[in-house]
Amino acid sequence: MTTRSTPQLPHPSQAELADFLAREFPQSKCSIEALGPRSATVRHPVGDSELRPGGTVSGPVLMTVADVALYVAILGEIGIVPLTVTTSLNINFLRKPAGDRDILGVCTLMKLGRTLAVGEVSLYSEGSDEPVAHVVGTYAIPRKD
Repeated sequence: MTTRSTPQLPHPSQAELADFLAREFPQSKCSIEALGPRSATVRHPVGDSELRPGGTVSGPVLMTVADVALYVAILGEIGIVPLTVTTSLNINFLRKPAGDRDILGVCTLMKLGRTLAVGEVSLYSEGSDEPVAHVVGTYAIPRKD
């Protein structure tokens, strides 16, 4: 397990992170289902606007869920540092997501350093144990001056 060398900010609560996301990203449909040590689970409702031809959830929706799950897990550890940004996102689509079920993103942080965080996200159609996609992402954390 990687030890944390970043100065500790107060860990925000799930409610504080939800308020931050609602205020700063009002366009997002993601909600926080769980926030834990080095982890987060987010939900994205699926409706007609999330579907692509063939009745499956679109890739951009899946990428959004993964990105938000990573962001929430990282901010849950370092505090609300808004300028923490995605630098890399690699997604492997594994199977067709259900077009009538919410997408859940389950994130675990693999590394949390002073300037970079790396995490993985498994994406699921609600109610299924089989992931529809696997994502690995890296975030840059701004330096403190």
